[in-house]
Amino acid sequence: MEEMKDDPSFWESLLLSIKAKPAAWLVILLTLALAVVIGVVAGPSQLANTIVAGGMWALMAVGLALVFGVMNICHFAHGESFMVGAYVAYFIFTPLQNYLAENPNIFLSTVAPFVGMIVALPAGFILGVVIEKLVFYPLRIRTRRGWVMNAFLLTVGISFVMTNGATLTLGPNFRGITRYWDVEPLEFLGVRLTLDRIVAFVVAMISIVSLWLFLQRTRMGRAIRAVSQDETGAQMVGINVNSIHTLTFALATALATLAGASLLFMFPAYPTVGSRPLYIAWYVVMLVGLGNVAGSIAGGFIVAVLQTFTQQFVGVAWENVVPVAIMILVLLFVPSGIFGSEVKGVQEQ
Repeated sequence: MEEMKDDPSFWESLLLSIKAKPAAWLVILLTLALAVVIGVVAGPSQLANTIVAGGMWALMAVGLALVFGVMNICHFAHGESFMVGAYVAYFIFTPLQNYLAENPNIFLSTVAPFVGMIVALPAGFILGVVIEKLVFYPLRIRTRRGWVMNAFLLTVGISFVMTNGATLTLGPNFRGITRYWDVEPLEFLGVRLTLDRIVAFVVAMISIVSLWLFLQRTRMGRAIRAVSQDETGAQMVGINVNSIHTLTFALATALATLAGASLLFMFPAYPTVGSRPLYIAWYVVMLVGLGNVAGSIAGGFIVAVLQTFTQQFVGVAWENVVPVAIMILVLLFVPSGIFGSEVKGVQEQ
């Protein structure tokens, strides 16, 4: 009778993980080293701001990864959802801000910014349902041949329609705010952060954790994961794939609109405001692996650190050049991304 093997120790598990995904560990160690350099040279406040930015990029990237992982759509209109969130927050918060200027109220001043963020969530969810049902559902019924390219072209078309539609109806003017809460920056252990940034980071983390728990612990979440792994098998066990696709797209859109509403103080609402968040989200998902939702969370922080390091030591104009160069270098050696794609590939569709 063979003796039962002991469970591997922490260090043995770590070694196995490093051997399985050396590229991921190399990038993670590089990121940690750069973060230490940023903290030492630029100060802990700059490092804290980098972490906040990483949370927001993760929030954008998670939605993008979810849509690709479940629906196999290269979603290039994701940034327009960010734009919608910014507009929703602006048009809700600004009247409240004007009212409070004439009628001061501490409680209302505290909760007013959250009203725009909360409304942005269902607005994004409804927008996602409408787009999926009007655009992708008919395409899915009529043809599956060339799905990836057709879906990609549709998202580009949606981006143009939404951008130009916003320009025609709302104009090209910037609509923004200086800050949500009129309070002094908070200081803790030498780190100074504005309340707006802190709240934006907390909102991002709560949203990501909530999505993760939804995917892991609920029946609908498990159905989404099943469809991402094997669509035919999911249909065989009675999962309504069309409903799952609609839910997935709506959730991803809601996350993007929430990001736009949370960052109104950094990204004023205007028709093309979603371009930069979209590109950064794509940097993240391509670096970690298309469709890898869990990897996108870490990827958001990795890209944020690379951007800050570039700003500090290379130049602001090179902010996106270095992350893209590293992404290209990584993909040359690890085409599936540093964490590897955990979803069915394009060729398997």
